[in-house]
Amino acid sequence: MFTQSLSSCITTAKVTESRDFYVKHFKAKVTFDCGWYVNLEFGKGATLQFMAPQPDQPVCNPAGLTYNFCVADVDAEFQSLAASGLAATMPLEDHPWGDRGFAVQDPNGVVLYIYSEREASAEFKQYYR
Repeated sequence: MFTQSLSSCITTAKVTESRDFYVKHFKAKVTFDCGWYVNLEFGKGATLQFMAPQPDQPVCNPAGLTYNFCVADVDAEFQSLAASGLAATMPLEDHPWGDRGFAVQDPNGVVLYIYSEREASAEFKQYYR
């Protein structure tokens, strides 16, 4: 199978809050919004969708779900999100596997890991291909 695109859709009662959060903090572009379903674009074709539960459909339980956002300047993003009042749930720090990053949570409890790539330590270089 050749997949032309891949995205995630969270079923939530917080469609409006989710849309507003990603537009405000992540500069998402709303490309479709009919009230109960919204499509957000994050540049280079990266998208997320949020939809209200349909009959007999459960709300998503995001426990353990993490979205990774690779950015050019993680320090600038950390400062920007902190200045907007968004608290980090994981501090900004360097990691030996080859990134510098931090985490926040969206209105649904999804962990958002924001990072920039760095040189991996000798311990982790062996795992890269």
